[in-house]
Amino acid sequence: MSPADPPSGQEALLSAFGQIDIYVFDQLLRGRITPAMRVLDAGCGDGRNSHYLMRCGAEVFGIDTDPKRIERARQLASESAAPLPDENFAVGRLDDLPFPDARFDAVICSAVLHFAVDEAEFESMVHEMWRVLTEGGVFFARLASTISVEDRVEPIGDRWHRLPDGTERFLVDEDYLLRMTHELGAELVDPIKTTNVQGLRAMTTWVLGKGVLSGASRG
Repeated sequence: MSPADPPSGQEALLSAFGQIDIYVFDQLLRGRITPAMRVLDAGCGDGRNSHYLMRCGAEVFGIDTDPKRIERARQLASESAAPLPDENFAVGRLDDLPFPDARFDAVICSAVLHFAVDEAEFESMVHEMWRVLTEGGVFFARLASTISVEDRVEPIGDRWHRLPDGTERFLVDEDYLLRMTHELGAELVDPIKTTNVQGLRAMTTWVLGKGVLSGASRG
C-alpha cells in the first residue's frame, strides 16, 4: 500500500480502537461508557481497553501491578488527543486503590479478577473498585467462571480451579456474582453473560450500575 492509499477497514479499526476487548467495545456502543466520563482502567496493562477513550480526549486513569506495562500505558496516553499526565497511571493493587471515594464515572476491569488469590482478595478488590465509583456510575468486569464448564474444571482450593486448557484461575459462579451484586447494593445493568470457549474455559461479563443509571441502555 502506498502512502496515499487509504487504510483498509481492519487498519482503520485498529487505529481507532486498538486491541480493545470486544465486550468493552459493546459497552461503548451501548453508551454506558463514554469519552465524557472519568474512567478508571483497573488492571490496565498497556491501556488496550482505554485506548479509544484516550483518543477521544477522555479523562482516563489506570492502575496495574506491572511497572513496564504502566510505562507503555503512559506512552499511549501521551499520544492521545488530550495528552494525559503520567500520574494518571500508577503501579498499585486493586485491593488498595490510591483514589478517593466516588472518583470515577466508570470502572473497567477486564481479565483481572480471576487472578485473585482467594475470596477475601477478590471481594476486597471488588469493594475497592465500587468505593471509587460515583453514584450513577457503571462497573464492568470480565472474568473467568465455572458457568457452563462446571463438569470440566478441577477444584484445587478456595475457588481456584484447573481448567481444561491447562491454566489455573480463581473462578466465580452465577450464585456468587449475584450474592456480591446484592451485597454491593448494585443493579445488574446486563444479565450475567458467559462465553464458553469450546469447553476449554468460560468467560463471564458482569456489568453493574451504582444507584440510578441515567441514559444507559439495558439488555
